[in-house]
Amino acid sequence: MKQLFFLSILMLSFSCKKSPNTSSDETKLEGLQEPVEIVRDEWGINHIYAKNQHDLFFAQGYAAAEDRLFQFEIWRRQATGTVAEILGESELKRDIGTRLFKFRGDMETEMNHYHDEGVEIITAYTNGVNAYIKAILKTPEQLPIEFKLLDILPQKWTPEVIISRHQGLLGNIDQELQIGRAVAKLGSETVKELYWLHPKDPDLNIDPKINTDLLSGDILELYNAYRKTVKFKREDIVPAYRNTEEAAKVLSLYESKNDSLSIGSNNWVVKGELMVDGNTYMANDPHRTIAVPSLRYMAHLVAPGWNVIGGGEPEIPGISIGHNEYGSWGLTVFRTDGEDLYVYELNPENPNQYKHKGEWVDMTFITETIKVKGKADHIAKLFYTMHGPVTLIDKENNVAYAVRCAWLEPGGSPYLASLRMDQAKNWEEFREACTYSNIPGENMIWADKDGNIGWQSVGIAPVRKNFSGLVPVPGDGRYEWDGYLPIIEKPNDYNPVQGFLATANQNVTPDNYEHWDAIGFSWADPYRGERVNEVLGAGKKMTMEDMKSLQNDYLSVPARMLVPLLDNIVFTGKAAEAKTTLADWDYRLEANSIPAAVYVSWENQIKALANERFIPNAGKDIVPGIQLKRIMDWITDPKTRFGPNPILDRNAFLSEAFTAAVADLEKKLGPNMEKWHYGQEKNKHTYMEHALSDAVNKETKAKLNLGPLPRGGNSYTPGSTGGNLRQSSGASFRMIINTGDWDAAIGTNGPGQSGNPASPFYDNLFEPWAKDQYFPVYYSRSKVDSVAVSKKMLVPSK
Repeated sequence: MKQLFFLSILMLSFSCKKSPNTSSDETKLEGLQEPVEIVRDEWGINHIYAKNQHDLFFAQGYAAAEDRLFQFEIWRRQATGTVAEILGESELKRDIGTRLFKFRGDMETEMNHYHDEGVEIITAYTNGVNAYIKAILKTPEQLPIEFKLLDILPQKWTPEVIISRHQGLLGNIDQELQIGRAVAKLGSETVKELYWLHPKDPDLNIDPKINTDLLSGDILELYNAYRKTVKFKREDIVPAYRNTEEAAKVLSLYESKNDSLSIGSNNWVVKGELMVDGNTYMANDPHRTIAVPSLRYMAHLVAPGWNVIGGGEPEIPGISIGHNEYGSWGLTVFRTDGEDLYVYELNPENPNQYKHKGEWVDMTFITETIKVKGKADHIAKLFYTMHGPVTLIDKENNVAYAVRCAWLEPGGSPYLASLRMDQAKNWEEFREACTYSNIPGENMIWADKDGNIGWQSVGIAPVRKNFSGLVPVPGDGRYEWDGYLPIIEKPNDYNPVQGFLATANQNVTPDNYEHWDAIGFSWADPYRGERVNEVLGAGKKMTMEDMKSLQNDYLSVPARMLVPLLDNIVFTGKAAEAKTTLADWDYRLEANSIPAAVYVSWENQIKALANERFIPNAGKDIVPGIQLKRIMDWITDPKTRFGPNPILDRNAFLSEAFTAAVADLEKKLGPNMEKWHYGQEKNKHTYMEHALSDAVNKETKAKLNLGPLPRGGNSYTPGSTGGNLRQSSGASFRMIINTGDWDAAIGTNGPGQSGNPASPFYDNLFEPWAKDQYFPVYYSRSKVDSVAVSKKMLVPSK
């Protein structure tokens, strides 16, 4: 009954909410060649049926802009370096950084890298976005509320917005500078002990020509300003909607810093011989920032030569994760180091010259005019060396710093090469499409209807013959890249004997791999991957239900290793009581679990205590934290780190952390241990805050934010929910695909397809997502029509 009521509300909403300048079922648009039908299903997915390729992507752009217009406008401003135009001088550094790192190559070459007809596809998509903007501006009162709150209007797109790199997973430059600073303070051997860098022993020595005292400066300010999330302040808001509270926002006591390496994904493909129904399966759950609106957007694209469904980023044409009528594919992060920090000696007589191979070389420069709200235009002079954008010129010390970025090469726009994958008919065509996927570094997997599975890692990978890429290097010509490793030569596999392939951001490079000079050193903790491989390799024939269970598996491998170590440790009082909750526990971090709450609090205290005890004082403001895998190695082999009586010292360490964990839970959740459930607002939960949330009044905030709702898991479980108690990362989007029955595919995309708070699709998937539920992702026209809640015709304007 509840579902029928919800559907009736959706139908009413769509019958009443007319498209700009036309009726509810037909919209006339300039730029279309033939009519396009858009069928929306009850979960919010637009199924787009076009008669030609141009109209297909025009309609995809139109429909996505209709759902995500404010998200599109902020994306456009981030991509073009025009945020200060609406938010003022506080965003000027961002705009300078954006323009400094802007792709400035030939646009036709760039667009056709992603698809042989990339110019047509990307231009059509952009024109579709603009068609919606033109239409909605005729009735500006129908704009999403964010435009009213900021008193702005959406502006037109160009193809340069599509190919922007600003939101991609680009590289490790911040870690590179961080490690360089740590080596300068602590020495390379100590840093190697603190960081989990593998598989080989990287060279962390800093060239003596670099003055390490200068590395503490804000060298990457412009880079980081360019990459950061846009934040809004109350003074940005129209006064009638402004937050009038004087108190600044206080961070929740239950938030903790999220580990950057937890931003990743899981994926796997399984051959039919391991499945009950005999079909191959593909499962993917990318882990990125949890936000409203979702980072991901789902669509179904049908036209001659195209029949692909799945998800991607809303501002990008095509489908990044999903399937066509031949096969399915997914992705996870394959750590690829595509950035290096170069340090230059400047000419004391001319600070615009740097030394390279014994000669003074002129920097090149570009002048940009940046509009700033409430201020005069700012004239920015952007400098470049032969290696890349200059982030700092220190005239006082005669040094400059530049970032070499592999992603500024043609083809460096994130995920756009998926356009080629969308039309692949077999493994060979899919693998060929992978060779165009320069950014980000990914594990691409494939499963097709003929029973084949494959894995190909992708991403543009510089070859470094004489340095690790983990610390800054002089830009004098002695530390150069030896080109790029061809993507086809990156690690891969096809139809392995074990019958499955799985990746979870751990290092999956085979031991016998030969091109280690193009492989990075920083990887996610192995525990998610170990658990996935354990389940898939258990020898049990599996079903779709098993695939769902594995995507939402909250079993903690670290808990399974740590909890038995408490057996020989004696506690008193509350800690003794808490220890008893862990007896016979199944190590699963379920939301309703008391032992899960005790364990996670302990795990967090173990990490905090390890950071306090093992990071030397000189490095505490530099090293962000010791990776859990490194700590676990010390705990399981205590003689490597714990004193003259390693087991006793190790046990004392664990005891101290456990006692602190129990005290923290008692302070946070009260003395009654029966109320110490893991998933609750004061412990593990999700609460999605809109970007404008803190700037607006309570009434408006209530319309924008979602939650709280309980969650399970953490960064180290396959059902990854991030490293903080208020979930900020994890899988907002999931798909599981049965290649023997395309209509059996399932997915989720929390909190909803739309970014408009007034839409019924803004939050309709939030609660199901938080409960780890799925909906069917129908493919056949008959199935799509059976769950349609609206049908819209886009027709050419005559």
